[in-house]
Amino acid sequence: MKPYKTYIYILLTLAATNFTACKKILEKPPLTVITADNYFKNGDDAESGIVACYDALQNDGYYGSVLNVLGEMPSDDATSDNTDVFTLDKIQWTSITDQPGRLFLNAYKGINRANAVLKYVPGITKGLTEERRTQILGEAHFLRALHHFNLVKSFGDVTIRTEPSESESQSAKARSSQAEVYALIESDLTAAESMLPETFGGQSIDRVRATKGAANALQAKVFLYERKWQECLTAAGKVIANNNYGTTLSTPYQDLFPFKNKKESILEVQFDGVNDPGLSLPDLILPNPPATYSFPKYNIPDNDLISKVDMVNDERWKKRGEVEGGTNYTSVILGSGTGNDSGWFIYKWRNTNFFASEDNYPLLTLNDVYLMYAEASNELNGPNADGLGKLNAIRTRAGLVGKMLTDLPTKNLFRDEVDLQRRFELAFQGDRWFDLVRYARQTQADPSAVHTVDALKIITAQRGTADPNYLLFPIPLNELTANPLSKQNPGF
Repeated sequence: MKPYKTYIYILLTLAATNFTACKKILEKPPLTVITADNYFKNGDDAESGIVACYDALQNDGYYGSVLNVLGEMPSDDATSDNTDVFTLDKIQWTSITDQPGRLFLNAYKGINRANAVLKYVPGITKGLTEERRTQILGEAHFLRALHHFNLVKSFGDVTIRTEPSESESQSAKARSSQAEVYALIESDLTAAESMLPETFGGQSIDRVRATKGAANALQAKVFLYERKWQECLTAAGKVIANNNYGTTLSTPYQDLFPFKNKKESILEVQFDGVNDPGLSLPDLILPNPPATYSFPKYNIPDNDLISKVDMVNDERWKKRGEVEGGTNYTSVILGSGTGNDSGWFIYKWRNTNFFASEDNYPLLTLNDVYLMYAEASNELNGPNADGLGKLNAIRTRAGLVGKMLTDLPTKNLFRDEVDLQRRFELAFQGDRWFDLVRYARQTQADPSAVHTVDALKIITAQRGTADPNYLLFPIPLNELTANPLSKQNPGF
């Protein structure tokens, strides 16, 4: 699609969008005719514009399923017999592999929408308070940072876009270095932190829209990927001290699911399956029933993971009882059917509806922040009581005995325990492959920082050689065709 046509399409989407969770507080009639002269003229337009920015996250080619599949299928946590994800499972992706291409397209679509808000909302004076204008701009900065982060961690060097695509001439632009992309992400999140409120007025809306706590949580994750340990520690500490999410991990682990704006969630992508596309992921990962159809499912829990978890004592994997489709073991279900519907399946999303589930997708969560804090603390200062306290909060909530510093006396031993708890705590939530990649990157930068499992070890097992090119996805062929200044990643 040509850039000027893309802009018209986005304006149409801005007017017609129906982002359900925000719709509870925003009832905006659509414009029947959209032009550059009649849009972004008043407060209603500004509100519709930022709602459309959140709407971009819902696409099946983004948080609806693809980002999760990319974060799990190449890893040691998941496998599948489905030919749609074969190249991801076997780490054989190319520039025409479907899922990376869809992620790339939808992340830039989201960036374009955020850029439109950032360009035009500052000029709106009618029907918009200064406080609300500032909040909307903070939300747009946050979302632009999120999209660029998803791109840089997936593709490495990518094209930075800070203006909405409004003319043909804007399509050709070279890729920027990862350092430059991360600098923009950090700048956007600094702006977001200063502009966003602590709360919009309650838990039900604070998990729908980005708040100051969400900006801090995303800062922590970005700094973790950059290996800026002190900055990660500081940002994570702000979230942990934020009463909006609880200052302890007090929610029983099994009550975290299905995801639906619970206290320990910091931000979720919203779905209701009626007024929006719904989340397609549950139907892709669950057996039938409860899934709508029977076919080889995505993200099947791998035997390597199942063999390592404690299904007797660990609350995250403990047997809960019989449910529709099989036996519930908190994070997984043992399917009681035959063929495609037998064996292990993910059970963190539980509601299906013809690929339009009402379950949400977790974007940022408190338990992830605790683990980021523990990791950064160890990398910065070695094993210490502060970092161990956050790690033990994860273990004790899971029903496991807390560790002593004498159990984890070295950086490497402490690192192994953090890695293990990230794997068990956040299983199937779209982080595992990206964690394994950053582990490999850390060891590349510092050979003394050893991880028991990293992406290069997985790549070696699948491809027979530790090819570092597969630490990234290739730039999609469509982008190379449309943008002559873009270049392909090495090895593709």
